[in-house]
Amino acid sequence: MPSDALLELVCPAGSLPALKAAVDNGADCVYLGFRDNTNARNFSGLNFDAAGAREGIRYARDRGARVFLALNTYPQAADWQQWHGAIDKAAALGVDAVILADPGLMRYAADNYPDLRLHLSVQGSATNHEAINFYHEQFGVCRAVLPRVLSLAQVEQVLRHSRVEIELFGFGSLCVMVEGRCALSSYVTGESPNTCGVCSPAKMVRWQHTARGLESRLNGVLIDRYAADENAGYPTLCKGRFQVNGETYYAIEEPTSLNTLALLPAMLRMGVAAIKIEGRQRSPAYVAQVARVWRVAIDACKRDPAGYAARPDWVRALDRVAEGQQHTLGAYHRPWK
Repeated sequence: MPSDALLELVCPAGSLPALKAAVDNGADCVYLGFRDNTNARNFSGLNFDAAGAREGIRYARDRGARVFLALNTYPQAADWQQWHGAIDKAAALGVDAVILADPGLMRYAADNYPDLRLHLSVQGSATNHEAINFYHEQFGVCRAVLPRVLSLAQVEQVLRHSRVEIELFGFGSLCVMVEGRCALSSYVTGESPNTCGVCSPAKMVRWQHTARGLESRLNGVLIDRYAADENAGYPTLCKGRFQVNGETYYAIEEPTSLNTLALLPAMLRMGVAAIKIEGRQRSPAYVAQVARVWRVAIDACKRDPAGYAARPDWVRALDRVAEGQQHTLGAYHRPWK
């Protein structure tokens, strides 16, 4: 793949204003979902109906950007037709690609819409080239989004042994598990994120001011308690504070955002096709800020990979919108490997 085709900037669009913010601030592509449980960000007030999707596609295309549709949850026996209908709707809308996790949906799309470009969702949990090549050979998948659990050396191995384009997460909230395999919230909510579209359903989230601080609960379970000077995050089990052996702390995962600005030259050298920004549940202001920084950074890296360095003002701007206002390289950088 020629270097000028690498490191596309793929930004989240949870709403039409967010889509416009992404495109106006330099996104090469945006990804969105329908207003139902066919996508993994099924929050009330987010996502697109057919009319909104058409307007978003028109707006993006007029400005040279592409639109991907996330159909990244798994169909259920009781209403599998809903997922097939979503594929039909995506094809009719003329989206540039559909992001899928379920092999059955891939087969349906490949058989009925052979010209529809298919991307493997991070929810497909493909962490090696054998799995990715299988999806390419069986269903014609041409891009795969890798879970955020691989080191850069492992990513490079995937790239060396597959013809499929690779998209990596560059910025946004981290997932403690290999995406697509987490059932953690199911134990508290009774609803799987892979079928209902969200790991902490808004209907089960409660906030309460108490004498001990602001408390967040998920289906009645205390997830965290915040002092007056602490920033409160959306309650998820993996990023709650729990008492373990008499000590209260972030026992599973700290609230922090992935930020890989420093790794852009390595990703360019390896042949990474696209950088994905997480955050369809975030505001248009978040999307605009992150897209603006990443557009400038990617362009700087492409102009002069050897002289590239992540500028401190870029990092500060991203830290202001990061989860917990702190960042990490996550699994990409493992000093012991």
